[in-house]
Amino acid sequence: MRMSEALRRTGSAARSGARLGARATRGTGRFVHRVTGASGAGLTGLATLIELSAASGAGDAFVVVALAGTIFFDTSVDQARGKVVLFLLVTMAPFAVLAPFIGPALDRVQQGRKYLLAGTLLARGLLCWGMAAAVSSPITLLPSAFGVLVLQKAYGVVRASVAPRLLPEQITLVAANARSQLIMVIGSMVAAAVAEGVQVVAGAAWVLRAGMVVYLAAMILALRLPDRVDSPPASPSPCYAPAGTIPLEAPRPGTGRHWRTLRTVGPVVAEAMSVNTVLRAFSGYTFFFFAFLLQSVHFGVSKHVALAALAFAVAAGSAVAMAIGSVLRSRAPQLIMYAVLTVAPVVAAAAAWLFGLVAVMAVAFAAICCASLAKLAQDSIVQREIGDELRSSAFGVSETLNQVANVAGGLFGVLVSMLGNGQAGLAIAAAFLAAALVGLVGRRRRRILARRRARPPRRTPPRARPVG
Repeated sequence: MRMSEALRRTGSAARSGARLGARATRGTGRFVHRVTGASGAGLTGLATLIELSAASGAGDAFVVVALAGTIFFDTSVDQARGKVVLFLLVTMAPFAVLAPFIGPALDRVQQGRKYLLAGTLLARGLLCWGMAAAVSSPITLLPSAFGVLVLQKAYGVVRASVAPRLLPEQITLVAANARSQLIMVIGSMVAAAVAEGVQVVAGAAWVLRAGMVVYLAAMILALRLPDRVDSPPASPSPCYAPAGTIPLEAPRPGTGRHWRTLRTVGPVVAEAMSVNTVLRAFSGYTFFFFAFLLQSVHFGVSKHVALAALAFAVAAGSAVAMAIGSVLRSRAPQLIMYAVLTVAPVVAAAAAWLFGLVAVMAVAFAAICCASLAKLAQDSIVQREIGDELRSSAFGVSETLNQVANVAGGLFGVLVSMLGNGQAGLAIAAAFLAAALVGLVGRRRRRILARRRARPPRRTPPRARPVG
């Protein structure tokens, strides 16, 4: 009798807990949907795209946690340095070759965009399942990780190219991109914490299997996007640029209309991509430089605490950048880019002078924050300046530059970390950023002066002579 009573009470408590959990889940879902659907985003379908980005970022977080556990933290510093260099080269070299095909291929497919998004998520889920079976074999693990990376970038290109189709009138492009990235960062942080728990309990293979489930759930969400995502504009816009920019060449039959380089996107877009490339390289440099430096240089704490502080600074910098961008009403994204490009070398130089764990966290925070804000500004410029029929090609160029710059900065950071001198490493970064700032400002000034000289002089109407 006592046993049956205990079982009855246990079952009742379990049912109550399940009801409370379901109620909390529904409440959280309603809150997230209310946040993502604010300012008309829920009516146009932008809210669904934002939630889809959060789900995609959560799946990516599971992959990152699994790879970090197998490539970086389970080996010595010297072995980890070699593995990280190999991983960076694997992710950069083939991607630089394949990426130019992604944007042009997507430009040819103006309809069916939500099925493309769903396809990239399905493929990433299947690759996660394959990586789970080969988690102890770098020969098969790294190519699969490269495939996930390429599909992630392809997803980003499609998502960025369709975002203007879902933009409500109440939101600027900078704010819409920031809201999407902010929700994605929050989702990624929560997913990373869950993935870390799964890794501790069950290992990296089960982290990848859980990531597969997340990707498949995100695929279902992609299929719920509104039909306007799959419909190109009623009257395709020409290859245009506002006043003061050089428009793209009109496509001609028989020419390589889809081979777009940095010189053919116009000076405004090229300037945005250049600023973003500099800050993306700085972000990759600081992350890998500090990741290895903190394992040999101690600040009165263990290396695990120092690395956790580094991870917290990176996550906080990304979240703060998206929070700032989501409330911005600025329609001059160039101002945002040059503001963060000015802040970055100042922070790096100050941290080199006042070197310590707090300075390391400040630089890591500033690097990812500045790079994220520059990326938001660049995306809004591309979405505004480039016509819909060439936007995917422009984003393909952008993502290629981002990846190559991030990897190149990371490789240089790994190399400089062998010096074991944090102040020297930060001084090198500050000098590079200062030189880039001077060069970009000088180039912008020359362009503005040339444009002013090219304007025809104003003609003043002749004065009427007085009669008599």
